[in-house]
Amino acid sequence: MSKIPKVNVFGPLVPFVVGFHEELERQGYTPLGAECQLRLMAHVSRWMAGRKLGASELTPARVEQFLRARRRAGYTLWLSPKGVAPLLAHLRGLGAVPPPEPMPSTPVDDLLARYRSYLLGERGLATPSTVSYVYVARLLLLGRPNAPDVDLSGLDVSDVLDFVTEQCRLRNPASITCGLRAFLRYCYLSDLTSRSLAEAIPSVASWRLAALPKALEPDHVRKLLESCDRDAAVGLRDFAILTVLVRLGLRAGEVVALELGDIDWRTGEVVIRGKGPRIDRLPLPADVGEAIAAWLRHGRKACPCTNVFTRVRAPRQVLSSSGVSAVVAGACRRAGLPVVHAHRLRHTAATEMLRAGSNLHEVGQVLRHQNLLTTSIYAKVDRTTLSALALPWLGGDA
Repeated sequence: MSKIPKVNVFGPLVPFVVGFHEELERQGYTPLGAECQLRLMAHVSRWMAGRKLGASELTPARVEQFLRARRRAGYTLWLSPKGVAPLLAHLRGLGAVPPPEPMPSTPVDDLLARYRSYLLGERGLATPSTVSYVYVARLLLLGRPNAPDVDLSGLDVSDVLDFVTEQCRLRNPASITCGLRAFLRYCYLSDLTSRSLAEAIPSVASWRLAALPKALEPDHVRKLLESCDRDAAVGLRDFAILTVLVRLGLRAGEVVALELGDIDWRTGEVVIRGKGPRIDRLPLPADVGEAIAAWLRHGRKACPCTNVFTRVRAPRQVLSSSGVSAVVAGACRRAGLPVVHAHRLRHTAATEMLRAGSNLHEVGQVLRHQNLLTTSIYAKVDRTTLSALALPWLGGDA
C-alpha cells in the first residue's frame, strides 16, 4: 500500500480512512484520484461532525442534504450522488452506513420480476434478450388505461392490435412483435389471460436470409487496428478487443464475458460463453493470443475483476457490451471510417474465413451457429463459390 495522502479527516468517518484508501488503490485509482476521493470523504465527515451525526446516520436523505450544502457552498466538483458513490459503496460494504431504501414495488414491478425469472430460468434466454422482452411487456402494462393494475382478464385482440400498431410506428416492429408474443404466451400459461392472444399478433413482413451481410474490407480492418496506440494501455486493450472481434467473430457480450481462466495458454484454446448457457471452446490464433497477452502484461492493471477486458480508468471494472461497441466506434473515428458496431466485425470475420477457403460448415462452427441455415446467409458473399456457378454471358467474349 502506498502512503496515504495528507488529507485532514476528522469526525465520524476517521476510522474508515485507511480502509477506503486501500479500496481505492485496489480499484486502480491514481494517487491524485485517491486524494480527491479522500478530500470528499473529509468534507462529508466534517459536515456530519457539525451536525453531531454518527456514521450509521449517513442515510440517503442525509447524503442528499450534504450534496445540497456542498452546492450552496460553491463547490464545482462531486455534486451528485455519483460523486459520493465510491465512498458510500465502501461504507455500505462494511455495514457502517445503512443501505439505500428499496423503492416500493408496484404490481407491475412484481409481475415483470416473475416474468424475468421465467425467461431466464425456464426459457434459458440470455440477459440482453430478457431485457428486451421485459421492456416490451412494460410498455404494454403501463400503456393500458388501468395501469398500474395488472388485471389482464379484459385484454382482447383489439387491445393487442392497437398496441402493435402504435408501437411499431415508434420502434423496431420485429422486436415489438417478438417480445409481445413471448409475454402473451407467459400470461396465458400463468392464467393471467383466459386465452392465448399471441396468435393475434400479425407477422412482420420479412424474408429469412434476405439481407446481405455487411463486412469491412481488409484495408478498413487494417486501418482500424493501426488506429490503436499500442504504447498506451487503452491502445493495447482496444487492439486486443478488435483483434478478438475480427479473428474469432465474437459477439460484444461474449467479449465482455471472457475471463482470465477461460484462456488455456498451454493448449491454445479459449472458452466462449455464448447465448444462454452455451459454452464452447475455440482454437486461440497466435495473433489473438499475442494481442491479449500484450494487454494483460503491459496494459491491464491488477484489480479484483476476473474478466479479461476492463476499464482503463478507475474504478477498474469489466466493460459492458456497449463499451465494446464504443471501442469499435472510437477506432472507426480515429481511422476516418464510417462508424460501425461490434457486430459488423463478426460479419467481417465470417467473410474473411470464406475468402481464405473455409466452407460454410467451418464458418458456422467458429461462429457457433446452432443451425447451418443461419450460416448460409454468408453464401451470398462467397465470391469464389458463386463465380463457379455463374453462367457465361450469351454473346459475350469467352
